[in-house]
Amino acid sequence: MRISTILRWTVVFLMVMLPGQALGLRLKIATLSPEGSVWMQKMREGAKELARKTNNRIRIKFYPGGVMGDDNSVLRKIRVGQLHGGAVVGGSLTQYFEDNQIYGLPMKFKSFEEIDYVRRQLDRRIIDGLEKGGFVTFGIAEGGFAYVMSTDPIRSVEEMRKQKVWVPDNDKTILEAVQAFGIKPIPLSIADVRAGLQTGLINTVTIPPIGAIALQWHTQIKYLMDEPFLYIYGVLAVTREVFEKLSPDDQRVFREIMGRVFQELDRLNRQDNVKAKEALRKQGIEFVKPDADDLKQWYDNAAAIPERLVQAGKLSREMVNTLESLLADYRSKH
Repeated sequence: MRISTILRWTVVFLMVMLPGQALGLRLKIATLSPEGSVWMQKMREGAKELARKTNNRIRIKFYPGGVMGDDNSVLRKIRVGQLHGGAVVGGSLTQYFEDNQIYGLPMKFKSFEEIDYVRRQLDRRIIDGLEKGGFVTFGIAEGGFAYVMSTDPIRSVEEMRKQKVWVPDNDKTILEAVQAFGIKPIPLSIADVRAGLQTGLINTVTIPPIGAIALQWHTQIKYLMDEPFLYIYGVLAVTREVFEKLSPDDQRVFREIMGRVFQELDRLNRQDNVKAKEALRKQGIEFVKPDADDLKQWYDNAAAIPERLVQAGKLSREMVNTLESLLADYRSKH
């Protein structure tokens, strides 16, 4: 047999029998997180460790700063095989596991302590649900409490209804929830929000302080309603089809390293959000606080949202009941 024929069949054997081990896998992962952000720093550190501990069988090429588009674009490119994964906000993956948006119910959580208590019970369910839906994730990293930020002061639901309110164009759960307040929002991709604020197409956004600064939205807003509106988280999601090409040992190392990275991001993001909120105040953004009557109306409207989402088929009743039970249990003890 000719040497060239032997080499060719050797390569075919390696590709078929050892796709993730002998030839290695180069993952292409995109994110809106800008270069230099804590997300990119920690993910790059994890990628270097992963390459080292797998002898370069797993290498990751990142596309930061939205160069591959917003989360919608990233998911579309994953579906056609142009990308293998993305570091995205949880809400963008609702189509793969609808209950992953349970943390995003408006005005459901009143403190980080409540969030921590609930997450200890539900994070694993979300991670498993997303994996069943086709994406392997490596833990949940807190995005933080999102606040209503605007060019006009907003204290009441009535004042909010008069504004041009943005919602993500890829998050039908948030759209449904905002509409429950009687608000007619304007869906836009995250990449278009800053331009929308500059042109006046929108004048109200809901985002964690760290996100407002990272995306430079804070340069276009003047007021922050000082009451947590909803909770946001992010994940690194790799398509399960690609992940399963890795050997079991490499899968274990991947989960271990990136799981540790996301535990660290989860911790750091909380600290950074506290600092970012204070930075917004120092830069002249005025914090406004709803009075007791206004707050009651906000919370009364929000209380009807879970049932509305269940009826619309966007959350399961079982998940909503579990959340309500956990919150009731926590509040009865504190």
